[in-house]
Amino acid sequence: PEEFDEHNLDPEDLRLVPVRCELWGGCAWINLDDNAPAFRDCFEPFASIYDAWKVESLRVEWWQSCRLPVNWKLATAAFMEGYHVPQTHPQLLPSSQPATASKPPGLAQTNLYFMRTLGEGMAGMTHENDVRIAEGLQDMELPADPAAAMALWRSTLNDAIVGWHRARGCDIPDLNELQRQGITEAINFGFPHYFVLPQYSSASSYRIRPLGPEETLFEIWSLTRIPPDQITGKPTPPEPMAPDDKRWPPIPAQDFSNLPRQQKGLHSKGFEYMRLSSRIEGLISNFERVIDGFLAGLPYDALIPAIQRTNTTIDVPIVDLGFTAPLGTQAPAAAR
Repeated sequence: PEEFDEHNLDPEDLRLVPVRCELWGGCAWINLDDNAPAFRDCFEPFASIYDAWKVESLRVEWWQSCRLPVNWKLATAAFMEGYHVPQTHPQLLPSSQPATASKPPGLAQTNLYFMRTLGEGMAGMTHENDVRIAEGLQDMELPADPAAAMALWRSTLNDAIVGWHRARGCDIPDLNELQRQGITEAINFGFPHYFVLPQYSSASSYRIRPLGPEETLFEIWSLTRIPPDQITGKPTPPEPMAPDDKRWPPIPAQDFSNLPRQQKGLHSKGFEYMRLSSRIEGLISNFERVIDGFLAGLPYDALIPAIQRTNTTIDVPIVDLGFTAPLGTQAPAAAR
């Protein structure tokens, strides 16, 4: 330092160039466009839904990332519909539950099978704490009517989970009150690259970013409620793993196994466009058309309402975004 003139060591002059940064949900959101609208405007109704779910009180149990040899939009669209589950994750189906010699499994046992299988498959999401709480309720008496039995099971389990976590000092919402408010989705998308998948007290979260036209960084966080007096280590950015790395939990491994094949298919001479269901693959069309709006340089007063219509759950219809005609049942091969 002594080799520099004093005026060259002014802290105000040496500091890094400030960035536009807003905090929400336990994350820092950086925007490179100083003229963009406020973060909240771009993240509704997603932000309000997860404010109610108290996403900011979640803490990281583990964080891993994958370098996928696919276009980032293809990787994102893969999680915008749920009909792939029976083929990609057959272990989650009730028919995969091991049969017993005595009698068919009851409602509680069927739900416990799904909770355990999802928790093991994601190494989280349905947390082992919540599974243990559910196991303690499996012998409860339920009505003969299936709908009434399911309603009683869910409400009792929700109350038990909330009570257990609050007794540990965790900040967790009333899950039954969220249901009364209609906040029941098991997955929601926040444009352009963020998913939260809540289950009872905990969640998985995805962030999907391009590393180039043919490569994607796919990050997964396993999030849960941890008592405020429990000290945990600071999460550090993980070293990206290959999609076929044996350390991946079963469900991400299944998802990652077919995405590279889809990317290769986009380059096929016979591939002209992607056919979409207007009823359950609308989020893919809506997502692509919002990106088209940005590429076309549309003003934010046109883009913000379209973004908000894209910040939804999955399996939704194609909607009119106000600036492009719905693509119907076809989507261009934009990811080639």
